[in-house]
Amino acid sequence: MSESATPLIFTNASQVVTCAGPARARRGVEMSDAGIRTGVGVAVEDGRVVAVDVPTSLRERFPRAKEVDCRQGVLMPGLVDSHTHGVFGRPRYEEQEMRAAGLDYMEIARRGGGIHSSVRDLRTRSEDVLFELARARLTRLASFGTTTVEVKSGYGLSLDDELKALRVIARLEAALPMRIVPTFLGAHEIPLEHRESAASRDAYVHAVIHEMIPAVAAGKLARFADVFCETGVYTVAESRAILTAARDAGMLIKLHADELTSSGGAELAASLGATSADHLAAVSDAGITALGQGSTVATLLPGTMLFLGKTKHAPARRFIDAGVPVALATDFNPGTSPTPNLPLILALGVSQLRLSAAEVLIGATVNGAAALALADHVGQVAPGFSADLALFDIRDVRELPYWYGDNRCVATFVRGKACRTSDLAIT
Repeated sequence: MSESATPLIFTNASQVVTCAGPARARRGVEMSDAGIRTGVGVAVEDGRVVAVDVPTSLRERFPRAKEVDCRQGVLMPGLVDSHTHGVFGRPRYEEQEMRAAGLDYMEIARRGGGIHSSVRDLRTRSEDVLFELARARLTRLASFGTTTVEVKSGYGLSLDDELKALRVIARLEAALPMRIVPTFLGAHEIPLEHRESAASRDAYVHAVIHEMIPAVAAGKLARFADVFCETGVYTVAESRAILTAARDAGMLIKLHADELTSSGGAELAASLGATSADHLAAVSDAGITALGQGSTVATLLPGTMLFLGKTKHAPARRFIDAGVPVALATDFNPGTSPTPNLPLILALGVSQLRLSAAEVLIGATVNGAAALALADHVGQVAPGFSADLALFDIRDVRELPYWYGDNRCVATFVRGKACRTSDLAIT
């Protein structure tokens, strides 16, 4: 019997955090219930959760199952990191000192740093080199309990280099045990070679729509398309045209929206029915209202604002009060959020965004899955859901955002297969 077909029973957990409930994004008071249970075990068969019940009942139902002793840790859904830029070359550590000296994000970009620095670097690297760099980084990201991760392109900004990055993501999906969701972000910036005139800028937008998107779609290289809709980057009109073309080509859509200025990104996301709108630290009142009237998930990235030295964060409590589903993610990238640690982001969700422990847990499981259009089978410990599980060396799940910066993950499983088990006994 193969590993995926051998039933497993997880027992002796101090808590099982099920996040059980509707197979969709949670909003409002729904985010306050993480479904914490004690005295129960979890049965897994053929890659899915099949039962959550008292251990004696599970042993009777699955007599051939192997048993996983959770050693009084907390068992919960594997974390879902729904916004990362994991394919890049060198880190941009020099920019941290530039910011400390008083230069802001846009000034660093105008001097050729920021995204443009990563673009120049990625274009010089082979696909094999990028793959090895990304594999090591995503392995570290997974070590913190993340079992599903979205990975964007966006440091190529040419047809050949964007396709190269997306092929790397496809190779990562085949090589790593975690679940990987690829996103095309050819509209991450206007490349420097297309900034000399309005006509040249228009030519790049035309290339994204008429060359890159068809090639990405033909190769089935991305599930999502994304655009950086921000003052000084892509306008609302350009973003609408690119995302409409991507949707017509069969991709789902999401946006970098209102990160540094209120530029109408949230309103655009709502009008297009985007799966998620991400960042939103500078969202307008109208943007909050618009998102509250639809199903778009607000993916908040407090690690980015912290690393940039900003004191203004996305208005998480206002989103929740307006009925907007909220997710949390790392924004793992080489310039503005170089952390693979999603539990650290949960700590920031509590301390900086003023969310409860239950709300950040839902934001990094159920709503993270919804931000990737996976909420129908990922993000819950409930019968029928994928057995994507994480075990943490804590006794109460509120410790997960409490021990900030520490790695308490001792085991992960994806589709019922062990990815990281430390010295965990499976008998």
